[in-house]
Amino acid sequence: MPTLLDYRRRVRSVKSTQQITRAMKFVAAAKLRRAQEGVFAARPYAREILRVLRSAAARMETPVHPLLERRLEERLLVVLLTGDRSLAGAFNANAIRRSMEFLREYSAKKIQLIAIGKKGRDTLRKRGWSFAAEYLNVSSSVDFGRAKEIAARIAELYANAEVDAVYVIYNEFKSVLVQQLQAEKLLPIDPAVIAPGSPESTGGEHGAQPGVGGFVDYIYEQPIAEIFNGLVPRYLESEVFRILLESAAAEHAARMTAMDAATRNASELIDKLTLDMNKIRQAAITKELIEIVSGAAVATG
Repeated sequence: MPTLLDYRRRVRSVKSTQQITRAMKFVAAAKLRRAQEGVFAARPYAREILRVLRSAAARMETPVHPLLERRLEERLLVVLLTGDRSLAGAFNANAIRRSMEFLREYSAKKIQLIAIGKKGRDTLRKRGWSFAAEYLNVSSSVDFGRAKEIAARIAELYANAEVDAVYVIYNEFKSVLVQQLQAEKLLPIDPAVIAPGSPESTGGEHGAQPGVGGFVDYIYEQPIAEIFNGLVPRYLESEVFRILLESAAAEHAARMTAMDAATRNASELIDKLTLDMNKIRQAAITKELIEIVSGAAVATG
């Protein structure tokens, strides 16, 4: 039976763990706030890139670019985003499980992988997969330079016809408590995205923009095809950047939620251990009183 000293040691240990989980919760909350600010700051740039891209596409008879070329999907590139550290609940496990389902579903295809995050890379490497590229320590501090690097590698594989389609698997940030798994096709770029008749191309919720067909009437100094060819990679970069930010925010939210739950569980365990410890103390005191009373009775008898 555990002694009073054992319970005291256990309570001290749980309190130390609780302090760590509480600190990790606050750190994750601060990182989540910065990640959300990054998402909000990146939206105007992505919106304007898409607006100019649609405007340029509307002035071309047939928009042509290597990243728009559609081919029979026999060779796939799968980009998996996970975290570099654990203690984030089911964040990494869900993404890895979804990637394994995807790989089984398309097992008849020739598949290449790009791993973003240590957890996904290590798990898939243990299962015998190799990688066209791997990027670590991305979610801790997402910057546009890393997004450009990743987008350039993806565009290179697709433009060189080494792959016929690019899919990305990641956790999309919905709220602090909800992260939604996504398996999106990144390339080829959907023609509907840059189509002049798409709802977003006419201004979205802000109404139509002045100019031709709802577009801002930009004055282009360079040939329109040259501008279009330069904008398509920029659009891909903005999409990769958005996905990195979404995944980072989802990871920080999952870690904050997991550490909050761990802190609450530690409090409940401390209360339970304290109650058991007090019962043992009470039993010990009662036993001592009985011995004293018994001894006094014997002495007076």
